[in-house]
Amino acid sequence: MISRERKRERRRRLSAVFKEPSREDKRALRSALRMGLHLIGLGLGNEKDITVNALEAIRDKCAHVYLENYTSVLAASPSKLEEFYGKKVTICDRAFVESNGVDGMLTQAEKEDVAFLVVGDCFAATTHSDLVLRAHEKKVKVKTYYNASIMNACAGSGLQLYNFGKTVSLCFFTPTWKPDSFYDSIKMNKVNGGLHTLVLLDIRVKEPTVEALCTGKKIYEPARFMSVSTAARQMLYVENEVRKEGVYDEDSVVVATARVGQEDERFISCTLKEMCRVNAGGPLHSLILVGTEVHELEENMLKHYRAKPEDFYPEGEEPESQYLEDGVL
Repeated sequence: MISRERKRERRRRLSAVFKEPSREDKRALRSALRMGLHLIGLGLGNEKDITVNALEAIRDKCAHVYLENYTSVLAASPSKLEEFYGKKVTICDRAFVESNGVDGMLTQAEKEDVAFLVVGDCFAATTHSDLVLRAHEKKVKVKTYYNASIMNACAGSGLQLYNFGKTVSLCFFTPTWKPDSFYDSIKMNKVNGGLHTLVLLDIRVKEPTVEALCTGKKIYEPARFMSVSTAARQMLYVENEVRKEGVYDEDSVVVATARVGQEDERFISCTLKEMCRVNAGGPLHSLILVGTEVHELEENMLKHYRAKPEDFYPEGEEPESQYLEDGVL
């Protein structure tokens, strides 16, 4: 039998476990439960691609909602987002994210829940890793809500993700600046097992003009979203006129990805030379350079998405130039 002393000791221990928390304990608990910055991936389609957890966080917790609007673009207007989320949405351009605007947002997040919305996945752009580091410096807690991005949705092309190498970016050329550093990564992917290369294409939204940079005036370039035809011409220029190493050529197989995640998404496969005349429709576009080692299932998917006559610009019609100056290519 259990002695009275042991029973009393057991009751004492239970009482200690379930005692009413002190005021300091309650304050610490509230602080632990409150998340400062909610970093939310929106996916690739429209306002409804957000996860349920993220939507509940915006509706039930967040006092302020910001939308990053320069590393990608969602197929839904800010007003659509506001209607669906039930909150006012503040648009953030590159200057906001990379300068003092972020400091103000993080100051808010020290006292209230703040949502920062990113098209695609939160960490597909390195800018947002920097945002997390800046939040931690200010002791602001960060909760991440992941989502789909082109980095994984490119698998809709039928090319298997584990056969991809390093992803590269392709910028708009100018008459005096034609960067070719992407070429080395494509070469590395080819050498290291004939891997596919995802090529992310330039997005120019609210970019200051040269005059603006010189004078401090707020003058911006017209918005531009690189097309797969422009990308193909730039890639061939680098191979044929600059590097000449035979890493790829006019007959290399490529896949256009257009508006992935949206109702009218497209995948179109053809040669790099043919891609110069492909009309894949509106933005956003990416390009996949198919590797030299291709699985049989991948080959069948490439045939499935083979370009049709109606995918090309009509004979005699040239794709419209996307450059701000003449004589770029």
